[in-house]
Amino acid sequence: MQRRIITLTPNPALDLWTTTDRVEPGHKLRCSAPKIDPGGGGVNVSRVVDRLGGETMALFAAGGGIGNQLVAVIEREGLAYRRIDIGGETRMSVHVDEELTGALYRFVMPGPQLSAAEGQSLLDRFSSEATPDALAVASGSLPPGLDEEFWARLAETAARVGCRVLLDTSSGIAAALEEGVFLLRQDHDEAARLSGKEMSWPTETADWASGLVERGAAEIVIITHGAEGALMVTADERIALTPPKVKAVSAVGAGDSFMGALCFGLARNGEPADALRLAVTAAAAALLTPGTELCRKQDVERLLKDCPAPEAL
Repeated sequence: MQRRIITLTPNPALDLWTTTDRVEPGHKLRCSAPKIDPGGGGVNVSRVVDRLGGETMALFAAGGGIGNQLVAVIEREGLAYRRIDIGGETRMSVHVDEELTGALYRFVMPGPQLSAAEGQSLLDRFSSEATPDALAVASGSLPPGLDEEFWARLAETAARVGCRVLLDTSSGIAAALEEGVFLLRQDHDEAARLSGKEMSWPTETADWASGLVERGAAEIVIITHGAEGALMVTADERIALTPPKVKAVSAVGAGDSFMGALCFGLARNGEPADALRLAVTAAAAALLTPGTELCRKQDVERLLKDCPAPEAL
């Protein structure tokens, strides 16, 4: 059985990537022809799921001319989507590679102001699209105007429908965990901010994740930590995985590639440990691609053979 994956992105972006010789103030910086891609956590998760062969639909809010451009590049990729129209202008994120140093500069905008009614329209559309046993991915930042309860309301809506929520965000987490989610994914820095303390890797981090599982905040907690890999805690196991070694070209898109592959693995009724292994591999594969590009299926399949087996914690 292949579960359907619905991603919800209230704050998508149009990603622009370019290069210039050197970034310095006071001068016109002559840049290369830009590469333009869809952006925003959930949109990118759907793009990865689609590349890997899964069934997905991206639900997002979009407005203005940039919102129309976003839809155009999504349609160019053939991705199934549902758009909720908003009054504000969809944000653009700009990524500039400095060729002389290899440094990457990322300029990320806050996004448009969403009204309470526009936020509710997203939830209503999700409710009409969701089906029992689907996976609902809540990913990316919350735009101005949406309160910290938004993801909690999504979790409540999903529970009524009978689908599972996978939460991958840095905002609105506490309220969602009070409601309870199927899976929480954080990077190590995000987990430290959420816990309110510094935690060693992997033992203290896994202990904190176990506490979330024990109190029913999430059935699965996954924490990622760059080259150190990822750990996963459930009621039955605590494991850690290191990624296959690659020569990194760009780290942009690694997190969304991780989440997309994780969802794809879980949607196939795979064991969580197998889905985690696929996710770690996809994140490594994303490092091989330039700019804002996500992982490529052929790279994931090739690197999967070199991904180590998980270790118990």
